Amino acid sequence: MPYSELYRRILYKMGYYSYQEGLIYRHLKQKGGWDSHLSNCRSFILKAADLLKPRKVTVLGSGWLLDFPLAEMLERDIEIILIDIVHPPEVKKQLEGIERVRIAEADLTGGLIAEIWEKAGRLPFYKKLRSTGIINIPEYRPEDEDPGMVVSLNLLSQLDILPVRLLRKKSSVPEDELLNFRKEVQQKHLAFLLKHRSVLITDVREIYSDRKGQSIEEQTVVITLPPAEVKEEWTWNFDSTFSDYYGKKSVLEVVAMVL
Repeated sequence: MPYSELYRRILYKMGYYSYQEGLIYRHLKQKGGWDSHLSNCRSFILKAADLLKPRKVTVLGSGWLLDFPLAEMLERDIEIILIDIVHPPEVKKQLEGIERVRIAEADLTGGLIAEIWEKAGRLPFYKKLRSTGIINIPEYRPEDEDPGMVVSLNLLSQLDILPVRLLRKKSSVPEDELLNFRKEVQQKHLAFLLKHRSVLITDVREIYSDRKGQSIEEQTVVITLPPAEVKEEWTWNFDSTFSDYYGKKSVLEVVAMVL
């Protein structure tokens, strides 16, 4: 179902369109630095498909389709459903006329965006939200009762970024409460994945280093991940060119799991 004009304005004000564009610009600036990570993602998904032999695959966070092996999956005669909060116009055009591929736009937090805008985003500048306790954090539910094999693709660590950015601006909530909020958002996504045969690919830690060689680590996934049937790990050279505003390089530690 197409978004209403009001909802599109909410997405714009919360930064979802610019965030998505920023990812492709960062990818281009790295001049091939992401190639190993993207190849590892595609390879792991194909291994999972060979193991689980799905007839349908639902991809959550399909984005620019850089990390999903679309052609190879179609060769396996699999129905593909691509879901994201916003699909780039270039991707929509690329997929026109391709059989067995459907795209849908949906809030993959299950409705948290509208909820957080209603509770915090609409407040006047002189008023601050005092607690995240009044915010309902739902669990995502797809339109299809049977989504087939679910692929959560470089998504888990991203779900809370823009909601938390808004809360830091529109609330007086302390950091420990924001951390619990992040945990619940990520836990709800994991709970959905565990109800299906799923593939989870996510960064779990980011390591920044400055020009002096000093480094800082930050957990990007703040929940405990469950045991996996198959698991691989690798490093993603997310920013190797000091393109960050603060002049820092960044690498991500990535985990891929069949749940």
